[in-house]
Amino acid sequence: MTKHISVAIDGPSGAGKSTLAKSLAAELQFLYVDTGAIYRTIGYYAWTHGIDPKDGAAVETALPDIRAELRYDGEGLQRMYLNGEDVTKEIRLPQISAYASAVSAHPAVRAFLLEMQRAFARKASVIMDGRDIGTVVLPDADVKIYLTASPEARAERRCRELEQRGTPEPFVKVLADIEKRDWDDSHRAVAPLRQAEDAVLLDTTALDFDQSRKALLDIIRRRASL
Repeated sequence: MTKHISVAIDGPSGAGKSTLAKSLAAELQFLYVDTGAIYRTIGYYAWTHGIDPKDGAAVETALPDIRAELRYDGEGLQRMYLNGEDVTKEIRLPQISAYASAVSAHPAVRAFLLEMQRAFARKASVIMDGRDIGTVVLPDADVKIYLTASPEARAERRCRELEQRGTPEPFVKVLADIEKRDWDDSHRAVAPLRQAEDAVLLDTTALDFDQSRKALLDIIRRRASL
């Protein structure tokens, strides 16, 4: 039986995890799983239904009504569906970041999605990114990487991304949002953002996309003996 390789990439918001992981998965022919998008889908449900994302009881009560599905289109790109509706674009609205962070702090939400995430790694070689992949979701991953960059560098990248999507935001606001998200993610009681002890730290503050991609690929190939 062919052994499946699992790559866990954790790190703060705006570090480029999704873009880089998606590119590397395509080259290595691995399945790409953006777990942040799954949590964003739960957050989007809370936002559209007027649910306070910090109210754990209210969020937990809503879970039976949520059917979050991760599908792949004809080009192999991940798309998120909420109760049968494609919400891939909607979950990237700026305001959904705070909702995703808040709902992900509830144990019931994490338990609700944990098996879905682990199932992918059992079926195929995966590159999975998020906040607690190497520490909680795939603690036995073959390769663990903690990808980060300075808040200012991440804010600049996020501003460019929002501009390209047609939803520009001022740099000062984006930076403040990122710093708050960092604090929230690293101080939550359940599965806080942190570097796994056996993860390789990669700081991309001074690296462009191609340099970051090469550095990640080198780590994966070395650690997984590819």
